[in-house]
Amino acid sequence: MKAHLKSVRIAPKKANLVAKIVRGMPVRDAQEVLRITNKKAARILEKLLRSAQANAEHNDKQSASALEIREIVVNEGGAYRRGVPRARGRVRPIRKRLSHITLLLGVREEKSRKKEKDMPKSPSASS
Repeated sequence: MKAHLKSVRIAPKKANLVAKIVRGMPVRDAQEVLRITNKKAARILEKLLRSAQANAEHNDKQSASALEIREIVVNEGGAYRRGVPRARGRVRPIRKRLSHITLLLGVREEKSRKKEKDMPKSPSASS
């Protein structure tokens, strides 16, 4: 249940700010948060999340309500090299960075099962 986005035209630092907000959230909550976030990266991640959700529903027959965001990785891609003219015919280089984004969805575990696993067994119960 993955979705990849390669060479998207946004700096990795900017995309990672929004990715940190939704990391680990259920899909429905993450969609709502991304919808109200006023950032370019939010629009990009929102489309990627919808793609990953569609992959999960179509390929793995998973329900959208049971999915959560397991992992969002924002890596640096290539960079466009541009320049700004300066005095005396010089050029100040500018790098317009690209990002590679990978989103991984997983099925959310029930909270009651997590609590049972994490609870230590009392010594009196074993006697």
